Amino acid sequence: MSSQTFTIGELAREFDLTTRAIRFYEDMGLLAPQRAGQQRVYTARDRARLTLTLRAKRLGLKLNEAKEILDMYDSPRDTAPQLQRFLGVLGSHRAQLEAQLEELQANLAEIRTQEKQARAALARAARSAKAR
Repeated sequence: MSSQTFTIGELAREFDLTTRAIRFYEDMGLLAPQRAGQQRVYTARDRARLTLTLRAKRLGLKLNEAKEILDMYDSPRDTAPQLQRFLGVLGSHRAQLEAQLEELQANLAEIRTQEKQARAALARAARSAKAR
């Protein structure tokens, strides 16, 4: 395992985050840096957890869900329950996103219908104005 370490500033620059965001993730228990006096020292493990946390956020997971999944991988237990939980969380979020997509598609269809009707009314009004 690599003994590479990172400062909070290095991680902030690499992931385009504020140091405040990284400290928030630390407060949430997602990261556990070591201390060298007042300075935080992040390990390759912390960097990997930060990468996975940001990926989980992009997938729409809540931070506590991301933490639960990340913590499962830290435990020495069998990975089957961990993967089942991960699949359950992903499935739930997929279903939520699919429902939102369906609603958005219905809204778009309604907008297209309204636009078509408005264009037709505008064309009729323009023809009526010419006829006068």
